[in-house]
Amino acid sequence: MADSTHTKEFLAQLISSRLKQQHQQAKNQYDSTKKSIGYFFIEDLLPVDIAKEIHRAFPRPEEMNLNKSLREHKHIAAQMDQYHPLLEQAIYAFQDAEVVSLIQSICGISKLKPDTHLYAGGISTMKKGQFLNPHLDNSHDKDRNRWRVLNLLYYVNPNWENDFGGDLELWPDGVKGESIAIPSSFNRLVVMATHQGSWHAVRPVQVDESRNCVSNYYFSPDPLRESDRFHVTTFRGWPHQRLKNGILKMDSTLRMGLRKLFRKGVRENPHVYKKNEE
Repeated sequence: MADSTHTKEFLAQLISSRLKQQHQQAKNQYDSTKKSIGYFFIEDLLPVDIAKEIHRAFPRPEEMNLNKSLREHKHIAAQMDQYHPLLEQAIYAFQDAEVVSLIQSICGISKLKPDTHLYAGGISTMKKGQFLNPHLDNSHDKDRNRWRVLNLLYYVNPNWENDFGGDLELWPDGVKGESIAIPSSFNRLVVMATHQGSWHAVRPVQVDESRNCVSNYYFSPDPLRESDRFHVTTFRGWPHQRLKNGILKMDSTLRMGLRKLFRKGVRENPHVYKKNEE
């Protein structure tokens, strides 16, 4: 079990300390990339022993929900009271007011709000052969009241090598352009902007290891770009997947059409944290 001091408050203090140490470097990286897809990453976010504890706390993939389709193949979970309590503490540490304020300062985005419902957030695991095709994240929160503006990804895969696959892939000029690969290195936090041009993917995992990620989204009453419009999660094929790309285009068009008819969708999205008091 995790040490009793590993509360979200304790973890948030550690995260805040590291963000302060790397503040200027992170700000420079985000500022230099924000004209396309703004992002920064921070190495060694938490002490190694704590990062390893978070990794060990992850459930087996078969204890999570499996998303398997042409769009993606991965294991996910948001109902955090079903899992080791350290995982919930780690997720909500990124929602601490000081952590949010520091990331707001780094990115120059005002009015950031974390998502207590973990809509599309929580934890994920990818094993050999699993992937996430190029896509744009859904533009809003679950109630369509706020714009999704930042994606926070914290990787806890000890001894993860660059040739293991599972890289986060950013497409600053669209899926037909050149991509930027950010390896899912152990104890690395990646923060990326989400807007109408934030195409990204996860390359297939190449080894029989678990790529474990703790994820959060931040929202805002305002979009990052004036040109941003509401959209559902929109998938495409990789450049070599011409047939798949055509199918995914039609799939996105159909789902977008349904959302115009049904503002909150045909069914409730199951990927949220339903707490007892709710």
